Amino acid sequence: MEDREYSNVYAIPANYTDSGKLLGGMVDTRNAVEAILLLAAVGAPELFWIPMSGTLRVVVMTVTLIPVGVVAVMGVDGGSLFQYIGNILRFWSHRRKLHFRRIGHGRKKGKKLKKQRT
Repeated sequence: MEDREYSNVYAIPANYTDSGKLLGGMVDTRNAVEAILLLAAVGAPELFWIPMSGTLRVVVMTVTLIPVGVVAVMGVDGGSLFQYIGNILRFWSHRRKLHFRRIGHGRKKGKKLKKQRT
């Protein structure tokens, strides 16, 4: 009998990692939801509460909402915009200040440095 060699190599499709994304794998679901929430939060006051004429309202909404939407959909540093803002706030609240003791600081000429309790 003839022994056939079997190949265990399989082709992985290009869209294998695109599961859980929208628009053909271009937009993460979390980023899309955050963009919708952010655009609704910024766009509703501009649409209903700011008294402007129709043309001026369209210009203001175009100038403000398109950049906000693009940044929210793209995300920052591979994560979502809200994750990035959370990382910034966490850094600000947990940062430490470094204090360096200078050599000879606090000692007058001829006096020895006091022993510190440990």
